Amino acid sequence: MIKEEDIFAKHKCPLKNAEMGKVVTRFPPEPSGFLHIGHAKACIVNYSYAKMFKGKMLMRFDDTNPTKEKEDFVDNILKDVKALGVKYDSLSYTSDHFPKMMELMEMLIKEGNAYTDNTPTEIMKKERTDGIESKCRSNTVEENLKHWNDMILGTEEGLKYCVRAKIDMKIKVKCLRDPVMYRCNLTPHHRTGIKYKVYPCYDFACPIVDSIEGVTHAMRTIEYRDRNALYKWVLEKTKLRIVEIQDFSRLCFVNTVLSKRKLQQFVDKGLVDGWNDPRFPTVQGIMRRGMTIPAITEFMLEQGASQNTNLMEWDKLWSINKKVIDPIAPRYSAIGKDSSCVLILENGPVTIEKTEVPLHQKNEALGKKELFFSNKIMIENADAKTLQPNEKITLYKWGNCIVTGIKEEAGKLTLTGKLVLEDKDFKSTKKITWIPCDPSLNIDCKIIEFDHLITKPSLDDTDDLDKWINPKTKIETLIHGECQMQKLKKGDIIQIERRGYYYVCLLYTSPSPRDATLSRMPSSA
Repeated sequence: MIKEEDIFAKHKCPLKNAEMGKVVTRFPPEPSGFLHIGHAKACIVNYSYAKMFKGKMLMRFDDTNPTKEKEDFVDNILKDVKALGVKYDSLSYTSDHFPKMMELMEMLIKEGNAYTDNTPTEIMKKERTDGIESKCRSNTVEENLKHWNDMILGTEEGLKYCVRAKIDMKIKVKCLRDPVMYRCNLTPHHRTGIKYKVYPCYDFACPIVDSIEGVTHAMRTIEYRDRNALYKWVLEKTKLRIVEIQDFSRLCFVNTVLSKRKLQQFVDKGLVDGWNDPRFPTVQGIMRRGMTIPAITEFMLEQGASQNTNLMEWDKLWSINKKVIDPIAPRYSAIGKDSSCVLILENGPVTIEKTEVPLHQKNEALGKKELFFSNKIMIENADAKTLQPNEKITLYKWGNCIVTGIKEEAGKLTLTGKLVLEDKDFKSTKKITWIPCDPSLNIDCKIIEFDHLITKPSLDDTDDLDKWINPKTKIETLIHGECQMQKLKKGDIIQIERRGYYYVCLLYTSPSPRDATLSRMPSSA
């Protein structure tokens, strides 16, 4: 596994003006959804660089939009951060600093660096695009303060206004053309209730809270690069301590939605079972497909703070995950319920016999399982179709067998065979998976395979989500598994031999103790 210190070797001088023991980074998610794989990168990179410089990482919720935010999201984000192995040094909320930010905004208005504006949203958007100054830009300080006070009180008149920074309407970078800094919102806040009627925008709140809380390095994804000048402008005009900005690439995966707004649409439309659905790119979602924290961490550390943005395949992450789980995943056998056929062993045991075999040939620490032998076993029909009379085959964990007969009725094969266990030559034989036919020695399992939620490799902001929704993202298959699988627990990761790796989603103990639901990991695993 890659180590945190390897980041430093890979990315020379990763932080500007960094001093050992004095670096303070932060992870500031908005509590408007669960953490997804992109947030995981930001969290791990910030935490790892803080550790590298023997500094601190602060955990802060950017809770400035009560319309989207919920306490449930706060709880699940904290759960995910803990699962990622990240130990932050302090926990805070942007809402802790609402009084100070309102005070600073009033100062900006009084100094002529901000103004109130009641221009309709669409007209304001067009004026910013065209570089046209708002009619409100020339308001007097007294007028601006009156409107600001109306906003704070949430009056009918105040609700018509927002506060904009007074920068430059002709500047080439359009996000710097007098951006909105404060707006009204009467939705109760998940922490402060109805105390506030005005809320700061991210571009105003983030630099202020970073500076106040002692952050030395604001590590942000490269999509904010055009807004770095605004970050510095806010600190300059509010006369607060300067914070270094460090850009790193945003994580993008093919056929994957990382916009929380679009992910919320999937939830609202009932296309998924929630934010922890295995088809979602959330931390909880991919873990329900068998992704492990060590694999996520190694993948993120390999990315480091690189500024190269690429549309990535999921294969590499799942390949790392395979390296993690392969040495520790117990092995089991299973046969498809609708793809099985019977092999009758002429000299097989008439009564059930059993022995113990390792759960993993290369990891004795995983223990053993009971293996049951019978004179009537199931094998895959696809395997049976490849066999010829008098062919020698090897039954996994049992031994060699000679096929003595093959019959086909209604497309279903029935085979007969004779065990030749004294023959230990397994080099040139076909290896056949099997389980006993006896229902008491089987467990019924439902295998679920998931596909991408969207059919387009990468969605643009202007794309119509409905147009690219994948109509079939879940395929279910029934299998018979060996009875030892009933000892599995929810959350276990196993390998079904010749089928792949699986995450145990559900294991029913009532009314029947013999049913399980398994999620198959992507084929790249």
